[in-house]
Amino acid sequence: MKTFYQQALRELAVVLENIDGNSVLQGLELIRQARRISLYGVGREGLQIKGFAMRLYHLGFNVSVVGDMTTPPLGQGDLLIVSAGPGWFSTVDALLITASQAGAATLCLTAQPAGACAQKADRVITLQAQTMADKQGADRSVLPLGSLYEGALYLLFESMIALLQQKLAISSAVMFANHTNLE
Repeated sequence: MKTFYQQALRELAVVLENIDGNSVLQGLELIRQARRISLYGVGREGLQIKGFAMRLYHLGFNVSVVGDMTTPPLGQGDLLIVSAGPGWFSTVDALLITASQAGAATLCLTAQPAGACAQKADRVITLQAQTMADKQGADRSVLPLGSLYEGALYLLFESMIALLQQKLAISSAVMFANHTNLE
């Protein structure tokens, strides 16, 4: 098992080391400037997106997850963050068009920067990782389907939160105060 874990961690490290730092900094600036932020992803990517939304809320941002009944309309000064690991999902595509037409900025995280969704976004962060749409086989990740992309997404999001926390000088106590007490 230890060898398996080590290989998975090496693969995750390679993905994270190959992310363009400038694209992350641009994404952080979009987040910092946004009046409201809505986030969306499908499947396991959506789970990572929801975790990111939660942490942004802990930092004090006005955040919602698309599909929740309390998601406000987006417009000028707002931001839509989406994940489209394989490059295209019909729902992500439609949301990018709607947000852009309303005047909101858009940020897409993907493994396929030439994909249709990334091409519609204002900013793109690329994670060069296997997704569920990639060919599976011995030359691929030790992790199944899109787990490499999804795991890297989680680590990237947590790193972005830590960078925002530092840049905005938000203490852990403030974040904890924004954490739910209904668990």
